Amino acid sequence: MSLKSKYNIEFKGLKEGLHDYQFEVNDKFFEHFEESLVDNGEVNVEVKLEKRSAFLKLSFALEGWLELVCDRCLDNYQQDVSLETELFVKFGEEDEFEEGDNVIWVLPEEHAINLAQIIYEYVTLSIPLRHVHPEESGENGCNQEMIDRLNNITQFDADDDEEEEIDPRWAALKNLKNNN
Repeated sequence: MSLKSKYNIEFKGLKEGLHDYQFEVNDKFFEHFEESLVDNGEVNVEVKLEKRSAFLKLSFALEGWLELVCDRCLDNYQQDVSLETELFVKFGEEDEFEEGDNVIWVLPEEHAINLAQIIYEYVTLSIPLRHVHPEESGENGCNQEMIDRLNNITQFDADDDEEEEIDPRWAALKNLKNNN
């Protein structure tokens, strides 16, 4: 089954009301997106589709984990992710209407909507800005050897800064900066 058809929702024949869908996002899913932030992970996506005569309301609930690279120590780690959001699907010509953050437009003759790109974007949005190992029992989960190396480098740089003699012209300018 292709990525296109696996994440399709056929809405033309559905009765008005609530309909539930389950999707699984895994490594094979991320392979379809070039330059993805994520290569590995398992995320369960629950979609509740509420069909109305004029629009569709999609409620997404994502829960799972993604493998990311730690910003501190550069080791891989598993980041738990979760997200709940809504998306409205309206019918009409996209050029005629204003588009909002959580509204997409579909041509009236369409019979299905593919959620692969939408799910990918929501999974990406669920990733925190800082990628660091979660603390485990009060301790940082980072690779301690790498942290020690980084501390040694920053200590070495700090020692070099103290030993340099500053040109008196620049020292005067530095004093002006510190007078705020």
